Amino acid sequence: MVITSLDNEKVKYYYKLQKKKYRDLKGQFIVEGEHLILEAYKTGILKEVLIEEGLVLPIDVEQIEVTREILKKITTLNSPPKMIGLCEKIIDTTIGKRILIVDEVQDPGNIGTIIRSAVAFNIDTIVIGDNTVDIYSPKVVRATQGMLFHVPIVFYSIDKLIPILKKIKIPVLATNVKYGEEVKNLTKEEKKVFALIIGNEGSGVNPKYLEMSDKFIYIPMNDVVESLNVAVATSIILYEMDQDND
Repeated sequence: MVITSLDNEKVKYYYKLQKKKYRDLKGQFIVEGEHLILEAYKTGILKEVLIEEGLVLPIDVEQIEVTREILKKITTLNSPPKMIGLCEKIIDTTIGKRILIVDEVQDPGNIGTIIRSAVAFNIDTIVIGDNTVDIYSPKVVRATQGMLFHVPIVFYSIDKLIPILKKIKIPVLATNVKYGEEVKNLTKEEKKVFALIIGNEGSGVNPKYLEMSDKFIYIPMNDVVESLNVAVATSIILYEMDQDND
C-alpha cells in the first residue's frame, strides 16, 4: 500500500520532527537520502524508511512507499530525496579518555565538520554543552555525513563536567590564542588523555571555563590572519592531538 495523503498521521509525524521541541519530546529524528539512511542502519538506530513508490532498499527494516509529493512535504531540502528515514536518538553516557567538549557552537555546518573531524582523529567522546546547536537538526545531520552515528555523544553541563574530569584526573585543555602552548608541542602523554574545550564562533571559550582549565593551547599562524573558523581550527588541533598515538 502506498501512502498518498499529506494528511496521513505518519506523514504529519515526520514533518513535526523538523522541530527541535518535537525531536526532544519523542526522542527521534529524521535522516534524508540513501547515504545517511545506510549509515544510520549500520549502527542500529534506523527504525523505518519512507521510500518513493516503486523503489526498494536492500536492508532489513520496514519500508513504507509514499508519493514524491509526500517526500517533498517532509524534506528540508530544496530537492526532495527518494527516501527519508526515522531514527532513534542515541543515548550514551560513555566518557572516554580523549574527549571533545563543545561550548555554544551555533552554526550547523561548523558542528557537522567538528563531529566528522572528531571521528576521523579518534576522539572517544563528544560532550555537547548547553546552548550548542541541536545536533539532530536535519542541517547538522547532513553536515556530519553520517559520522554523528559513529562516536559517543553526551549532553552535559560543562560547569558540572569539569569538576568530574578533574576528579578522575583527565586534564582539561582550552583553546586560547594569547596565552596558549603550541598544540604540536604537547607531549605524547598529553595527547593520550585529555578533555579539549572548543568555543563559540564569535566569543570563543567561555571565560569561566578558561579559568577552570588546566592548560591553554593554540595554533601558531602568521600575522595576516587573526583567527580561524572554529571547525577548521578544531580539525587542525584534533589532527595534531592524534599524532604519536599509534
